[in-house]
Parts: sequence; structure tokens; C-alpha cells
Amino acid sequence: METVYDTVILGGGPAGSAAATLLARGGRKVLVLEREKFPRFKIGESLLPFSTETFDRLGVREKLNARFIIKHGAEIATSCGSHNLKFYFREGLQVPHPTAYQVTRSEFDKILLDHAVENGAEVREEVQVERADFDPEGATVKLAGGETVRARFVIDATGRNSLLGTQFGLKKTYPHLQKFAVYAHYEDVDREPGVDGTLIRIIRAKDRWFWMIPLTETRMSIGLVMDTADFKRFKQPPEQFLEQAIVEQPVIMERMSRATRASQVYAAGDYSYRNTRLTGERWLLAGDAAGFIDPVFSTGVFMALISGEQAAEAVEIALSTPHRGPKAFAKYEKKLHGVMDLYLRFVTAWYCPEFIEVFIRPERRLKLPQAINSVLAGNLGASWAVKWRMELFYLVVKLQKRFALCPRLDLTPGPPQRPMPLASTK
Repeated sequence: METVYDTVILGGGPAGSAAATLLARGGRKVLVLEREKFPRFKIGESLLPFSTETFDRLGVREKLNARFIIKHGAEIATSCGSHNLKFYFREGLQVPHPTAYQVTRSEFDKILLDHAVENGAEVREEVQVERADFDPEGATVKLAGGETVRARFVIDATGRNSLLGTQFGLKKTYPHLQKFAVYAHYEDVDREPGVDGTLIRIIRAKDRWFWMIPLTETRMSIGLVMDTADFKRFKQPPEQFLEQAIVEQPVIMERMSRATRASQVYAAGDYSYRNTRLTGERWLLAGDAAGFIDPVFSTGVFMALISGEQAAEAVEIALSTPHRGPKAFAKYEKKLHGVMDLYLRFVTAWYCPEFIEVFIRPERRLKLPQAINSVLAGNLGASWAVKWRMELFYLVVKLQKRFALCPRLDLTPGPPQRPMPLASTK
């Protein structure tokens, strides 16, 4: 007799693992089909404090505490070296958890996937899913080689490839966010002592921005993001381009005197998009399979976790009380679109030069930094205390375009301070 799973989850990343853990823990028969073999390299290494509640519900926080760097906040600096702003999550409005994690994604994702197995989910790795065909009773998932799997519901957590989004032609890109990212891991990058050494560091330049994320006591992720069209004009391979781009930034080079590259250089382009539908009668999209906005505010894993958790909740309702399923799916879709809308607005503002001019000089008497801090921590509660301050911030950014309420910034970097160390790929 053919096995019929309550839920087949396509993809074993954070969204798929979270959904699998919660459904299996509730007694559901769950199968995760993962294309790759874990551990595998993945970007998106800086997490947000509001994911802590999800980690608690998954029962995985002790494992994360034992392995990863505790992140206390962020630093945003200008490439000209004239300004920098450090903010700590403990100072944010309505942020109950003052810390997050900086993670090596290969290890983090494997911890979550193994945790799903420990909680009763069945996981099959190195499995290629070709398509899923739906009928009133469920779905038939077709695998490479002719094998099929039967399920009552399907959660697509296949990442940016979005198997169902592609199958149904749902993907919509953002023309104003056609960006290209180049990144690698480095050993022995200098960092500040104590808590400040745990901060993600973002450096804003004229036509690009850089991240510096401490992953371990010695390793750091460094990357940059810029317009895809601008990158193509340089006509350089990613490895050469990243090295030259770092050399040109004194605020980065001042920390690179002992550094060596410890991984290959990776690149990704045109990754901002959203699927126009996130649910069907027997399926849901979660994590990057639903949409991805931009890496600048570290929302990728955060959205993956909350969508995986809420997708599991919606499927559980549909399994236990089928007549409530459509309403639960509609609620899930509305909530996830709302989260993406919130961060899309924030990211769109970030790429305007006026954003950084206002951001590094927020009016402390009105607690604007605390409100921004709260949103950057992942606060989606949208309380009035946060809402009106964010609206005021957006208003000032808009006015800044015409009236220079804050001093204009020259984001041109000075000459390199030190030669780039020789790359050493381990």
C-alpha cells in the first residue's frame, strides 16, 4: 500500500526544517525532500532577535547557544569614514530578546534539519523533485527517476528556485532591486573587543554597500551588493572584483592587515522577487520560495523561520479541521505579504542616498533610533509607538531629497591604507 504523508515539504532549509519539526512533533507524518546533501555552503548568516521565540518553540535554542556567536546589534558606517552608528538590540522599543546569532549557515541549517529528524520527521537528501500535481485529495510529487510520493499537503520551501512558483508561473521581480552580490569568508580579520566584536558591520558607499559578519572567533563573512548593471560594466570575474572593491575601502582595509581569504568567492544576482500567490488548495510557499527582498537588513532567515512556523500552523488546521483550512491559508498568505511589504518599503528607502544621511543622525528626543532598531530586530507587532516613529522617519527621508534637513554626505572612499593580503583559499 502506498504511503500517504500528511505533508511533504520540499526543501530542508530553515523554513522547511521549522515546518517539519512542528508538524512532526504534533504527530503528523512528514517527509522532507532536500535536493542537496547537508552541510552545504549558504549565505544569509546574520539573524534577528525576534527569531528567538521561534527557536524556543522548536526547542533548539540550547544547541544554537552552544555553537554560535551571540549578536548584540549592528554598526552602520559610511565609506568616507566620517560617520558610524552602533545600535544594540537591548535599546530598541519593545524588543523582548536583546540578542540574536551570527551563524555559519552550513552548520546552522544542518542543526535545524537534524533537529527535525529528532522530532519525528523523515528526511531524504540528494533527491531531485521534478513537479507536483494536485487533485482534490492531495498531491502527487514526482521525483527524478520516476518515483512518486503522495501527500495530503505540500509546503514548498525550495528557496529562490521556488519549484511551485516556477511551475505555476508566479514569480514577479522588482525592477528597482536588480542587485548583484559578491562574497567570501576570510580568516583573521581584525575586530573590536567585547560586545562590539559581535556586531554585523554595514558600510555604505555611493553605488554599493558592504557587509562584515563575524562567524567564529577567527572567521568573517565579507561581501558587497550593487546594481547588476553596474557590476556587468566592470567586466571582471567575481573574485577579482571583490578583491579590488575591498582594496578601495579604507574603512574595511584598516581591519584586513592579517586577513586571508578562506573560501572561494561566491556570487548571486537578481535575487529580489515575490510570488504573486503564496497558497493554493493543497500547497503553501514558505521562506525564499515565497519571496526574497534584499540581504541588507538580514531578514532572509527571519522570514524563512516565521513562514515555516506559520505554514505548519496553517497546515495543521487544515488537517485537523478541513473546513477551516481555506481561511487559515488565506490568513497565512495575507500575513506573509504584509511582512514582505514592510521590509520592501524599508529596503527601497535604503537605496536612496537620503536614507543614510538621515539614518546616522536620527532625532533621539523622539526615540527614532529605538523604533528603527525595533524593526531591524524583527518586531512585526506594529504597535503605535513604533508605527508613528517609522512614518516620521520615512517623511524626513522624503523631505531630505529636497531640503537637506541633515548634512549631505560624500560617500567617496579615500585612498587604500594597506595593500590587500594575498588570497589563500582553504
